[in-house]
Amino acid sequence: HPDALVRLVGEIDIVPDVSGRLAVARLDGTDIAESARSPEVEAAVSRISRVPELRAALLDRQRQIATAGGIIMAGRDIGTVVLPDADLKLFLDATVEERAQRRAEERGLSPGGDEAAALLEQLRERDSLDTTRPVAPLRAAADAVHLRTDGNAF
Repeated sequence: HPDALVRLVGEIDIVPDVSGRLAVARLDGTDIAESARSPEVEAAVSRISRVPELRAALLDRQRQIATAGGIIMAGRDIGTVVLPDADLKLFLDATVEERAQRRAEERGLSPGGDEAAALLEQLRERDSLDTTRPVAPLRAAADAVHLRTDGNAF
């Protein structure tokens, strides 16, 4: 329900980790940052992010976090919607196959297995949903530095 999602935004505390990065998300005192990257959350994120009330609440929260400056944010609409006046915008891009392979490796999945194939299809679906959504679609900002990352590793 949209109202519950909007309330949840206000209940999550974003706090610095031991190195000062705002990488810890706490709900009722429990760090939920890692669970936010779970396959279940990733499978639902495009559908949930289409809720206008939630997008508005998150937009306000993200802008509040960025007001102090000196921050790096990642997301599919950061440079176009959340922080359109950011000093530097990088648009990291890779083919869907490359991104699926990376994610499969992160999860320890067999590259040719059914789970890896399902992951690829989920990413294709998410890309389609995110590039065609009416509000804040996935696209590079006109002034972003576009970096292709296929074949690169950390």
